[in-house]
Parts: sequence; structure tokens; C-alpha cells
Amino acid sequence: MQRTESLAAAAAYFDDGGFFADLQRRVAFRTESDTGAATPALGAYLRDELVPPLAALGFECGIVENPVAGGGPFLIARRIEDPALPTVLSYGHGDVVSGQDAHWDEGLGPWALTVRGDRWYGRGTADNKGQHTIALGGLAAVLRARGGRLGYNITWLIETGEEAASPGLHAVCEQQRDRLRADLFIASDGPRVSAERPTLFLGSRGAVNFSLRLRARARGYHSGNWGGVLANPATVLSHAVASLVDARGRIRVEALRPPGIPQGVREALAGIAIGGGADDPALDEGWGEPGLSPAERLVAWNTIEVLALGAGSPQRPVNAIPSEAVAHCQLRFVVGTPWRELAGIVRAHLDAHGFGDVEVQVTLEGAATRLDVENPWVDWARRSIEESSGQRADLLPNLAGSLPNDVFADLLGLPTLWVPHSYPACAQHAPNEHLLAPLAREGLQIMAGLYWDLGEPGLAPWAAGRLPASVSSSFS
Repeated sequence: MQRTESLAAAAAYFDDGGFFADLQRRVAFRTESDTGAATPALGAYLRDELVPPLAALGFECGIVENPVAGGGPFLIARRIEDPALPTVLSYGHGDVVSGQDAHWDEGLGPWALTVRGDRWYGRGTADNKGQHTIALGGLAAVLRARGGRLGYNITWLIETGEEAASPGLHAVCEQQRDRLRADLFIASDGPRVSAERPTLFLGSRGAVNFSLRLRARARGYHSGNWGGVLANPATVLSHAVASLVDARGRIRVEALRPPGIPQGVREALAGIAIGGGADDPALDEGWGEPGLSPAERLVAWNTIEVLALGAGSPQRPVNAIPSEAVAHCQLRFVVGTPWRELAGIVRAHLDAHGFGDVEVQVTLEGAATRLDVENPWVDWARRSIEESSGQRADLLPNLAGSLPNDVFADLLGLPTLWVPHSYPACAQHAPNEHLLAPLAREGLQIMAGLYWDLGEPGLAPWAAGRLPASVSSSFS
């Protein structure tokens, strides 16, 4: 048995069309979860599409209903070779965002896998059906190369509500804690830093969505008759927003700024280049926190974004002072930010700046996590990825976006390693979502290498598992 055999088997799964066929079937399941209700396709995806191949690999599979009304089901699949062996927990999600069928380019659509050059189009190809298909393909290749044994146990948790803020995920992981007990977490989601090199990230920024609303009066009034004597809520609210974040994107609320960038995080980000790809937007010079590199501003700092503004009738403006205005905002934040106190912090800030009539409502929130870059698993994973791919891997202390990683890092207490197989310009959540074929093939070999190395005696640092000090969370 050789490591190279498992990598070759993973590549053959791609080259022989097996990966395409599996992904083609999976994309065809219309597993939208952001519609407000769990559709039958969510359960069918788990039961009909994922359970059979997992059972064939020796997994014992069970569907767990969501304790949250309207939430989709979960799949827990366990492959126990020996209860005395260490265990890996992996994760994926079978749901996708709405298809936006009418907005795809001609000849493309969300529910059919279509190939154009190196791009494989379809909803879920990048997020997340393609990525968990890559991970499962790599695992199957190792099982074949090792004659049906891994040398460790592995559990898969697949949810069907990640695109709807993962309703029920925390509750299910609490209820099923014994079945999900593990020593290490490895999963694939999110993008690489760039298409050119593999990426390893160790957590994610958190996010709090909040709305600012100013209700001035019951109805609008003619601007010619009343302009100059009636306060305009849109004008007032725009200044309220400007008191939170300045015209260059710098946060003006001290309590919502991060405590600083740890030296280990700075060192990890020193060689990371942001953007520069053919489909990437040009970075705006001077935007964001001054004195930081683009990688530090994106990955290691906090940002307040205005997601939407509303007042009057933007589609057909009329000559009236609007009755109310609203700004839907978001704080993206790193470990150490008092995010649970955001509503109170913003309330106090607005009151101090004369905006006491502006309402503050938190609408969505999720924690930030970051595995210590000095954790032994980090160097182990990076070395494995680089040996399999033949190139340097970018290390992100945390993803700039958000994932439900706090469930695994905080609730289950695991070191968390994420190995993404998408790239920033994949059109995730948008029309024309796609997976790059070369990244998928390389990803299969990377995952096969990781699963192989986990079973090599003395190679994987299993003793580093389940150490509370190994994970930094937003609760620290």
C-alpha cells in the first residue's frame, strides 16, 4: 500500500468520469433552503443520493429530523473501525441558495451540470455539493488503496439548511454529542485565496446583521409644501450610518473594532495576495483600515457593510419627504469582538451622537472562530496538502466569510481544519455558479492525501485533539 496509489485512485475517479456522474446527479436535486420552508428535495438528497454510497463505504447512516420547525433534516454517517481508535468528524451541506433560473447565461441553468472549458456550471457545484463530493471521493480512494481500512474512525454530518443560517444545527449537535464525538474536524467549504494555490483555513469571521430604522411620521408629505420644516428620515439615517463607518470604510465605533492582530496571524498573512484573478474586482486603494495589508483588512480585521438602503420609492421617486428610512447593515468580525453586545453598543453610540430616534434591531448573528496557528494539526495539514499538490499552500487563520464553525470548535471542542476547493470568482450564490475542473481533480488528490496521512502510524498529531486551549473562539 502506497500513498501514491490513493492519489492515483482519486485522480482516476475524476479522469474516468465517475466524479462528473456523481456531481451531475447531485446538482439535479433542487435543494433550495432559503425559501422559508424545507422542501422534499432536501430529505431526498440525503436519503437517496448520499446514503447509498456512504453505506457502500461501510458507514452506518441515520437521518435526524430538525428540531426547528421548517428546518431541513440532517444525515449522521459513522464508520467505526475500532472504538479505541481516534475519530475524524467531517461536514458538508446538501442545500443550496435559490436557483435564480432566469438569470443564468443562455444554455446554462442551475439544475443541470454543464461543461464549458474548465468550468462546470450548476447550482451547488462550488457550494457545497461539489466540495463534499470531492471529499467523499478522496476518502473512497484511500479505502480502496488500503484494502477497506483507514486506521481511524470517521463521522460525516451533512445538514440541509446552511444557506438558511443552519437552523437546528446547534441543537442537533448538542443532542447527538455522543455520536459526533471526535478528535479532529476536517471539512471543505468556501473558496481558496486564489485558483492558483491550495488553501488551508482554521476558522471564520463571524457576522451580525442589524437594521437601523427611523420612523418619522405615518405618511410622506409633499417636499414643496413641507421641505425645510419636516425632518427627512433618509437624510438623518444616512448621517447615523456615517457615524458608524466613515467614507473610507473605517469603523468609527471603538467597541466594534478588534483588539488587534496577533503576531502569528500577521506572519501567516504576510505572503497572502488578495485579488488579481481574471474575474476578480480591482481593489479600491485607501479603502478600509489604514496601515494594514489587503489580507489583514479582509481576514484579520472587522468591517461594517451597508447591505441595503431604503426610503421612499427608489424605482419611481416622487416629490415627497418619505415617512421612514431603513439601512440594513452587517458587522463582519474576528475573534475577540464583543459581538453579542452589538445592539447595546450601537444603541449607546447613536444616542451619544444625537440619533436617539433611530431603532436598532439585530436580525442574524454567528460567532467567529480561529484555531491557533501554532496548533500541531496546522503544520501537519499544510505539509500533507503541499506534498499532494506539489506547491505551497496558503494559510488563512480564518476565512473572511462566515461558516457555522463555532458548532465544531466551541460546542464540540475540536481543532478545525478547512480545505476549500472553490475559488473567489466561482459565482457562489449568483447565476452561473461553477466549479473549476482542475481544482476539483487536484482537490480529490489533496483530500486523498489527508485521509491517507491520518492513518499513517506516528504521522498525525492525534494527541493535539480535544484540547480546549487549541481553539480561540469569540467567547474567549
